[in-house]
Formats: sequence, structure tokens, C-alpha cells
Amino acid sequence: MAATDPHYIATLDVGTTTIRCFIYAAQTNGEPVTVGTAYDQVDLIYPVPGWVEINPNKLWKSVLQTIQKATEDAKLSIGQLTCLAISTQRNSFTCWNRNTGQVYHNFVTWKDLRADQLVNEWNNSLTLRLLKFGASFLHFFTRSKRFLAGSVIKLMNPQVTLRLAWVLQNNTSLQEDLKLGNVLYGTIDSWLLYRLRQGTDLSRQVEHISDVTNCTSTGIYDPFGQEWAGWALNLFSIKKELLPKVVDNSYDFGHVHETLLGAKIKIAASVSDQSASLWGNCCFERGDVKITMGTGSFLNVNTGTKCLASVHGLYPLIGYKLQSGKGSSVDINYLMEGASNDTGSIIEWALNVGLFNDPAESGPMALSVPSSDGVLFVPAFSGLGPPIRDDTAGSGFIGIKPSTRKEHMVRALLESLAFRVALLYDCALRETGFTFTSIRVDGGVSKNDFICQTLADLTGIQVERGEVTDSTALGAMFMAGLNCGIWTTKRQLMDVRRVERTFAPDVTQQMKRQKQMRAWGRAVERFKKWYMLEDIKNLD
Repeated sequence: MAATDPHYIATLDVGTTTIRCFIYAAQTNGEPVTVGTAYDQVDLIYPVPGWVEINPNKLWKSVLQTIQKATEDAKLSIGQLTCLAISTQRNSFTCWNRNTGQVYHNFVTWKDLRADQLVNEWNNSLTLRLLKFGASFLHFFTRSKRFLAGSVIKLMNPQVTLRLAWVLQNNTSLQEDLKLGNVLYGTIDSWLLYRLRQGTDLSRQVEHISDVTNCTSTGIYDPFGQEWAGWALNLFSIKKELLPKVVDNSYDFGHVHETLLGAKIKIAASVSDQSASLWGNCCFERGDVKITMGTGSFLNVNTGTKCLASVHGLYPLIGYKLQSGKGSSVDINYLMEGASNDTGSIIEWALNVGLFNDPAESGPMALSVPSSDGVLFVPAFSGLGPPIRDDTAGSGFIGIKPSTRKEHMVRALLESLAFRVALLYDCALRETGFTFTSIRVDGGVSKNDFICQTLADLTGIQVERGEVTDSTALGAMFMAGLNCGIWTTKRQLMDVRRVERTFAPDVTQQMKRQKQMRAWGRAVERFKKWYMLEDIKNLD
């Protein structure tokens, strides 16, 4: 291949609601160009209220078809692909038999609430209180941030920990095989890596692995010690034999077996969606911050080579880990993350109930009125995460009057999404002590100019939106290209990224926005612990 010939990188992005594959033509000097695309929907299954699942077999067929269709759209053959990059949603998992390859149950997604009772019981348990007290005691003497994090630990439904414990306790079909050591657990990345290398023979055993960025958010992996947390495995009766080997993002992931798509494809990168988004936004420097506004909103702060403990509810994570060259040096990067589980889901709800006919209409509708006329909205379909941390909070409008029009309600709804993200930003300021100069935003909701401008006004710093708002696939492609030697430094990637628009804070609006946010905070107080009220529970 000549130096000027493009390398064709297929990037598979498995999200919560969509599967996408992009074929990029990438060169060392020059911007990567998308030459082929394909999309499919992820069918979410709701077998019981609060349960959210994905059928693995259906997902598998969709993954293969999407890769094939994207390659055909690029007018290429599978054999012409240089490599495959994989990015996946985090914390959705299944278990399968190592001898037969058959799954025991559907993927239990990160939005699933089947372990909610267990989460509440454990958070209120004497055991966890003693654990936190012990960690606090050790922190007093050692000043170790690892123990500080343990002193404020709180179990949450989106983490794998108690959902996996629930499955192991309640799924009778795997319990006998569990005793024999034949059960494997994996998040979507781990299961895909297993199946892709396994090929059509499900009895073929391959290395059971998962990349570090997918493991770090599960709740059973210690980012400080960079290992599965033994205390958590013992406490929740999870056998280590179930778990995959944790590997770097530059690991030799092998090849897609030729029996699946007709030719071998090198798997050059595997990375979680939020870390991939970090790469797509080129947030490589300590103090860089990005916010992905998709189904939920995820704020990630690059904390450099130090893993910082959290006391306000943000989560310390490993952002990425790469082996630098042929030597033993390691390029490791840590993050602090805060999440709001309802952003795009709020927009979708508003669309379904007829507040607007197209999400693109919502921004102009909000701008068509000077204010929300005192109307406020609390976006808490999945409760309110950090720094509020109330899983029982309710959603709703407050302050509706006879003068309220649909436009006022839409404006209040969009403002609430910006308020919620601004809370995470304020939390990040307290947790890190950093001074930020800009926020890079991506995700489908970031296309809404009204939300981006409101966020700039609230934070007082620039909000920067890249030309590619779906930066997860772009970031995974960047990582694969670096691993394959198409690029040799992250600086080259920064030169490739392009900014579509920058929203500067309007100083004349900042005081007004802060006042609105304080009023919104009072509305939030009204909706906290909503689903703990007996009268409300009795309505079901």
C-alpha cells in the first residue's frame, strides 16, 4: 500500500438505542472521510415494569448486517478493510456458557431497575455502613484518596454490581454451570469480542477479555488499584472466574473470524462509548472537559495521570490505557464522570406527547418567547443522579398558569436539561479544583443551539461543538488508527478535529440564568423523594 493510499477503518458503535457502522478513509496527512454508513435500531425489551433488556441473538445478527451494509455502502469488500474499531454502551451485560457459547439470559441493560430493592437494602445496610466507616478511618491515618472514595461509596442501579448479583441469585439455568466453572460474564464489548473471534463455531473457546474503559464503570473494578475489586467480589458473592481478563485499549484483540463476514478483519481497538467520545473530542490534556448529550448526559473531566477520589457523587474512571510503543511505558489517563440519565429520553417524551413535531423545532420554539413565564420542569424519569443523588425523585412541570403556552413549556424543558448539566459542571469544579476554559459538547442533543447557549451562560465559559456531533465512532476510529500506526501521536488527531460552532457566554444573561437556576433548584426540592410518598405509591 502506497503512503498516499487511504486506510479503510470500519467503526462499530453499539449504543443504547442504535447500532451504527461507519467506514472511514483515513490517511496520515489529511482529514478522515466517511465513505460508508449503516444504521439499525436496538430493540429494547420491557418484560416487567422497570426491566430493560436486549436480545443477544438479535443484536448479534444486527451487528453483522450493519458491518456488511456499511462496507457495501462504501463500495468496498470486507477484505479491503484495514481494521475494525469497536465502541459500546457500558454496563449492559449477559452471561454465557464457555463450552457451548449459549447465553443464559438477555442483556440486562444499564437502565434496568430489577435490582433496585437490593440497591436500597445494601445502601442502608449495616455492612456498608461499617465498610464506609472503616474506609473513613483508614483515610484519616493514610490520607489515601482510595479510602476517601470508599468512605462515601454508594451503590447505584447503572453499575453492574447488584444487577449481576441479582442474576446469579435468581437465574436457575446458570447456577449448576456456575458451580462447574462454565459460566462467563461480559458487558457488550466483552461478548462481542468473544463472538467475533469465535466465528460460527460456538464451541470454539477464545480468550475472555474486556477493555479497561468498559470494566472501570461496572462498580466491581478498582480504578485506583487497576484490578477487579476483591472486597466487592467477596461481599456480593461474585466469583472471579466469571470475569474477563482486563486489557489495555492497545491490546492485540485478534481478528474477526473469516467465517462470519467472508474475510478476516483486524480488531484494532475496543473502547467504551464515553472514552471514545473523549477521543472524538480530542480531550487529551489535563483539565479538558466534554459533555455528551445523548440518551443521557455524561460530563467527563480529564484528570491526567491521577485518579481523583469523589465526595460529591462523581465517579473516578480510567479514561484510556495504551502501551506506548514497543517498550514498557504506559499512557494512562483518568477521568471524573458525572451523569444525568435523562436528556434525549426527555426530548423523545416531549415529541411523543406532542409538545413539538420534530426535535429541531424545540430550539426556535423556546426562543419565540422571552422566558418560560415562571414555568419550570424537573427531568427525573430515572431519578436524579449526582450531586443530588435521589433515585426516588419525580419528573414534572411546576408553575403552570392560564397564560402558559406550549412554547413556555418547551423552553422550561430545554432549560432544565441545561440546568441539570450545569449542576454536574459545578460539582466537577468542587471535586477537581481545576479551572476550565471551555466545554466540548457532542451527542444528538448538542445540536440544539438553545441548550448550548444556555449552558455557556450558566457556566460562564465557551461551549464548543465539533463538526462531528456523533463523536463516539470518530473517537474509536482515532484510537484504532493510532494503534495501527496510521497516526503516531495524539497531536496529529487534534489537528484533524474541526469545530463547527462556539457559543460564548452572554454576560448580560448570566445573572438572570443563575437566578432561574436557583428557582429551578427549589422546584427540584419539591420533586425529591416523590416516589417514597405513600399516597403516590398507592396510585399504582
